[in-house]
Amino acid sequence: MPLNPNFSPARRALLGGATLGAVSLIAGCSTETPVKLSDLTVQDLTGKPVDLAQFKGKPIAITFWATTCPGCVEEIPHMVALYDKFARKGVQVIGMAMSYDSLSQLSAMQKEKNIPYLVLQDKTGAAATAFGPVRLTPTFFVLDAKGNIQYQKIGPFDTARVDQLLTKLTTPR
Repeated sequence: MPLNPNFSPARRALLGGATLGAVSLIAGCSTETPVKLSDLTVQDLTGKPVDLAQFKGKPIAITFWATTCPGCVEEIPHMVALYDKFARKGVQVIGMAMSYDSLSQLSAMQKEKNIPYLVLQDKTGAAATAFGPVRLTPTFFVLDAKGNIQYQKIGPFDTARVDQLLTKLTTPR
């Protein structure tokens, strides 16, 4: 639907930008924005610190999720499929739990759903801030080996598009 021609140029630009932003959120987008993984520490399910800088140098598929989020729970089989296909090719697959999930809830969910990929907790919210900030779950990202965002999606991610992207990122050139 075209914008109302009676709108001022500034209002048309604003509405057009808002529309483009909404389409990007729905479809998923590539931003090439770097995420500074150094100085980002989260914790594993035993409470031990994990420095995210250790994952730089390989592609990362990471979802910010919560055990109480129905969409996040529905996403788990898709994350498992990514892990099954790409972990042996060097992709680090991570479920980054939000700060409000307890370690006991996360451990129980990992066992219940047989989650093979790495589950971490962003206890301080620093990772969510560095990635966006992330405010909604699930929010999914693919980072290249340099830590640049190649794909970002709020809500269910496009499995075919992510599969294609990770294949490209793991194919030797």
